Amino acid sequence: MLSETQKSSQPTAERLHSAAIHMLRKLRREDETGSLSAPRLSALSVVVFGGPITLGDLAAAEQVRPPTMTRIVSALEQQGLVFRKQNAQDGRSVNISATAAGKRLLLKARTRRIRALVRQINALTAAEQSLLRKAAHVLAKVVAGM
Repeated sequence: MLSETQKSSQPTAERLHSAAIHMLRKLRREDETGSLSAPRLSALSVVVFGGPITLGDLAAAEQVRPPTMTRIVSALEQQGLVFRKQNAQDGRSVNISATAAGKRLLLKARTRRIRALVRQINALTAAEQSLLRKAAHVLAKVVAGM
């Protein structure tokens, strides 16, 4: 049974969930001008910001099975966006790292998405922008606690 606090948080959680999904779908349109599919771009993002990383850890981060991630990484490798290097501590393990080209491509895609968000934020009133800045900090705390 839900407490009163949980009941009052339910509509907020539902609106946040819906807004997050819609925002990501709309921002994904910015990536359509790029050369990578959404799964490849997402995996590259994990490698750029969290790498070097093992294939297993990358698959877990992206919530896919290792064979799926192997195909994604192989495609990224063929495009010159990532490279594999044997782990110095464990010769049986391979780390995946981003190339300079991979980092550039990912940062360009990120810049396009952020620019699209900036355009939408700039269309808000000053009061709405202030409220959104505060809400962004609160939302970051919520996400960090997940």
